[in-house]
Amino acid sequence: MHFSPKDGRRRGTDAACLAAALTALAVVAPLVFLGIPSGHDFQFHAASWLEAAGQWKQGVLFPRWAEGANYGFGEPRFIFYPPLSWMLGGALGLVLPWNAVPGALIGLTVFLAAISMYSFARRWLPERAALGAAMFYAANPYALVVFYLRSDYAEALASAVYPLALLAAFDIVLEAERPAGRSTFPRFSRSVALGAAAFAAIWLANAPAGLLASYSLAMIFVVGAGLRRSLRPLVAGALSLALGFLLTAFYLMPAILEQRWVRISEVLSSGLRPAESFLFTSTDDPEHTWFNFIVSTAAIGMIVLAGAGAAIARRRWSATKERTAADCWWMLLAIAAVSTFMMLRLSGLLWTWLPKIAFLQFPWRWLFVLAAPMACFLAVAAGRRRVVWAALVLALFAGTGGLLTQQAWWDSQDIPALRQAIAAGHGYEGTDEYDPLGDDRSELKQQAPRVTLLAAHGTGDDDETAPRGAARIRVERWAPEEKLLAIEAREPVRVALRLLDYPAWRVEVNGRAVRPEKPEQTTQMLIPVERGENRIRVAFTRTRDRTIGMAISICSFIFLFGLVCVGERTAR
Repeated sequence: MHFSPKDGRRRGTDAACLAAALTALAVVAPLVFLGIPSGHDFQFHAASWLEAAGQWKQGVLFPRWAEGANYGFGEPRFIFYPPLSWMLGGALGLVLPWNAVPGALIGLTVFLAAISMYSFARRWLPERAALGAAMFYAANPYALVVFYLRSDYAEALASAVYPLALLAAFDIVLEAERPAGRSTFPRFSRSVALGAAAFAAIWLANAPAGLLASYSLAMIFVVGAGLRRSLRPLVAGALSLALGFLLTAFYLMPAILEQRWVRISEVLSSGLRPAESFLFTSTDDPEHTWFNFIVSTAAIGMIVLAGAGAAIARRRWSATKERTAADCWWMLLAIAAVSTFMMLRLSGLLWTWLPKIAFLQFPWRWLFVLAAPMACFLAVAAGRRRVVWAALVLALFAGTGGLLTQQAWWDSQDIPALRQAIAAGHGYEGTDEYDPLGDDRSELKQQAPRVTLLAAHGTGDDDETAPRGAARIRVERWAPEEKLLAIEAREPVRVALRLLDYPAWRVEVNGRAVRPEKPEQTTQMLIPVERGENRIRVAFTRTRDRTIGMAISICSFIFLFGLVCVGERTAR
């Protein structure tokens, strides 16, 4: 029977989907027996999912203010934390039982990671080698650390997209020597568009992963320009990255410009600085030191596998005498070598000099980048004994997963407890770096009422509560982004809301904008009202940076869409 190339591609895609599904099932299997891995970031992500789903039901399509954070006083977490992971988690929670959401999100992420790596690898590798690379990448030791110990679903989601960004970057570099003209424009437009879309998706999933992608992709374009002795990879690569940044302007512009309104420096507080997390670094915190030992051990294993695979792959690719294979090897080796160096204490000066690099917090996060070349090198090194190699490597990864499951904390009561706290109006713990400036969230009262009457003058302490009967309050609306109250006051009083002040909030009393007062140690809103009938409206407004950012993103999308359409028309 004769099979056309189209049939071969279809069979390859079917095999990739099957391999991706089996890998996802293997990674998710421990959750069936042990429960939910409650890693370092689990509470944060679970609360964000619940918050997003709850606000959607109230008509807030794109949440900005997390109402339940800080035990009901709120915080602007959705302005600063990229949206893809919490929107995906919230969407899954609308159709699945909440305790099934972590497993579904992990399984979906592993599946997407395998498919995207397969798409990248099959462009340069044989079909079976591409399948091996997909499985090695999706279930690599660092991915298991992220799932079982860290519960950083956002970084895992970004890693699922990263191979597509590599695919576009390699296309841009390897097409550099073709004479520029109408015949090369369709491929160029597709590569630039794919690169921009994948790069934007990484930033919209996880900001540290966005930094890693920015540095590693820029490195590929620099190395590729040297290999091809052409500036075209640099120009096309810069265009792709610039378009990716512009696509994310609706998120990045507010997140950057509004950092001056929150305590963003807390993201580099004790325990979160790069100097404290180089490989095998010890600190005064035993828990931090133990986790750093675990992830450092995983890193050494991945470095050794990547190095051995690169050496064998070099011999195999050299035997083909193909320049494309050699260039691919050098570009993969470059990002693997730099990733390894950046995890060592020797790179300390770079962590001070390079722009924004300190916001990665943990040097071992460079395993995010190392995983891709490691998977490709191992797949190539397997040669004709792919089944044996695949069995050995996957057995090694499975053993790593087994050890990590023993170190993980498994708890299926976290999400039900969060749901109960949110439903009761008690809220959940906030985040230091998203706390508005001037606020000490440790001074906020848990289970505080939505509205409290205070005397007309003072600092907001308990002993200044207004006399009984000083005013009557009717809460007409208490939504995440709007509060409406009617106050009938017999004397001037102040209305203390269970709400933190933030520049995006607009407060009106009887239709007139007023500036709320604040207590000494927090930024809780204290709104003065006069004797008589008063109506208070507090609304979360659209700031100028949000409007400009959205306009830039829309214009960039239109330009990118037009670029692809013109390229396809040229091809036809």
